[in-house]
Amino acid sequence: MIHRFNFNNIIMKKILFLIKVLVVCSLVTTNASAKQSNHLKEGIKLFKKDELEKSKIFFERDIVFNPKSEISYLYLAKISNKKNNEDEEEMNLNNVLLINPQNDEAIYMLTILKIKQSDYNQAKDLIDKFALVCKSLCSKKDEIQKKLKRLTPQNEKDNN
Repeated sequence: MIHRFNFNNIIMKKILFLIKVLVVCSLVTTNASAKQSNHLKEGIKLFKKDELEKSKIFFERDIVFNPKSEISYLYLAKISNKKNNEDEEEMNLNNVLLINPQNDEAIYMLTILKIKQSDYNQAKDLIDKFALVCKSLCSKKDEIQKKLKRLTPQNEKDNN
């Protein structure tokens, strides 16, 4: 009987320990996600005030806590766009599209960038993709098609 009591007592202690560990883990996870959310909110607030450098830091912090934060990558792309840093803008837009291939704002921004870079083929592919997935920016479709027509090589125009 004594051995059985000790065995049950040990099992109960282990169960209580596991419950404590789960409670602590859930508290830590909740705290980390709250920090991430605060970083994103603060970054958006600073971006709207046009404080680009400060907002960039908050978006980068958000990505540390949540590497799949498509919103943070999108805002980093917008910051790069305002600073005319095409390489960073393209990298961040590609990150958004890796996370969410149907993000119409990222497709739109990347299309405009490719038109600006005179990359006709990729711009054309992106416009086709944009037409399939557009949700909130469908009104911009005509605008990017007009910009692409100005970029279209002469022999391509003759074939249409």
